[in-house]
Amino acid sequence: MTLNKSDLVKTVMENVHLKKKERERQQYLFPELNYTPLSQRRATDIVDTLFEIIKKTLERGDHLLVSGFGKFDVRFKWARKGRNPRTGERLLLKSRRVVNFQSSQKFRKRINSSTDKDD
Repeated sequence: MTLNKSDLVKTVMENVHLKKKERERQQYLFPELNYTPLSQRRATDIVDTLFEIIKKTLERGDHLLVSGFGKFDVRFKWARKGRNPRTGERLLLKSRRVVNFQSSQKFRKRINSSTDKDD
């Protein structure tokens, strides 16, 4: 299953609730009424802002650490010789920067424990 941006926005809308400033009588009896749902536009703005922050951080060449998830890192690759696998033609690959991701230990354990239960 592939998670795209619209799925991410829907998940944010479902799981993020804003607390109301003023409480009505019913909200003392039913605390779940004390929250307002997040609009799709606001959820989209949150997701877009998050991705922009990530992009700008990596463009500067800084590391990005998301606790409990992993670390994004920008690495430099030097120019090198290569070849086109289809034609066998030799070519020169330019130097470039690439994004590298290293998952955290907690995340790896969680992924591996979930696959063990499915077997």
